[in-house]
Amino acid sequence: MPAFDLPLDELQRYRPVLDEPADFDAFWQDTLKEAGRHDPVVSARPVDTGLRLVESWDVAFRGFAGEPVRAWYSRPAGASHPLPAVVEYAGYGRGRGLPHERITWAAAGFAHLLMDNRGQGDQYGCGGDTPDPHASAPGGPGPATRGLLAPRDHHYRRLITDAVRAVAAVRALPGVDGTRVTAVGNSQGGGLALAVAGLVPDLAAVLVSAPLLCGIRRALDLAGAGPYDEIAGYLAVRRDAAEAALRTLSYMEGASFARRAHAPAHFGVGLRDTVCPPSGAYSAFNRYGELADRTPHREMHTYPFNGHEGGDAVHVRKQLSWLREVVDA
Repeated sequence: MPAFDLPLDELQRYRPVLDEPADFDAFWQDTLKEAGRHDPVVSARPVDTGLRLVESWDVAFRGFAGEPVRAWYSRPAGASHPLPAVVEYAGYGRGRGLPHERITWAAAGFAHLLMDNRGQGDQYGCGGDTPDPHASAPGGPGPATRGLLAPRDHHYRRLITDAVRAVAAVRALPGVDGTRVTAVGNSQGGGLALAVAGLVPDLAAVLVSAPLLCGIRRALDLAGAGPYDEIAGYLAVRRDAAEAALRTLSYMEGASFARRAHAPAHFGVGLRDTVCPPSGAYSAFNRYGELADRTPHREMHTYPFNGHEGGDAVHVRKQLSWLREVVDA
């Protein structure tokens, strides 16, 4: 795929006007207040993965509306002291899969919580285990369009709430240094990590690559695949619904969350990404922390000839090195 978005020098200056609702903060404060009434952890059961150097637990924690959300919790076998933690959010259509699939963070010495995506898990990987009981609101077949016509009904209101509650859950688990929690995600997971960065003021760090839900209006015009294409396809049928849909999505906009973030941030983007266009990542990066008392450290890594895969394992190596310095693991 040839480069199709703005040239790099324009991306580095790209700060589109945000269509941010006046009640953005109140909307999320009310949503999280309701979810915060419940103790975060429901259960944590050891599982035998066949791995000798990593220990894992099958965790259930309370997310949106106090509903149980599944997760895998893993840490280096035999670790005897509280560890810095990584909370990881999976991509669109994925579930938590199997506990031995993602062991990079535990192998690197971190406690690791991998959150399941409610109502997802049937498109890629090895599935998920968390239903979404609220998925009956009007919308199309994909998660991105469920409840699209009203902010309180939208799938991402629930998923973002789950993501915030996952941080509370990892802090309540044994063997975690709650002062050193990092939010990590790629694609949809990157959008969730950014939302958490804007809603949880005391994160230690944020790792974001190819984030979904950033620069949404432009992405709907550019993207030719994935969730944005699903939304465009839905609006192609519901021709009178665009105004309501865009209003809903303005409450989920990653650049709005990024403005409110405080933690150091590490970004990555492929400049030929047609799923999550690079202008979306830059719209969040260029506004990151602008409402904080002090602008947090942030850095962007670009991969000019890569698409949605971005830097892949090369980028993960950069993340590991950077995070070890930031959280002093």
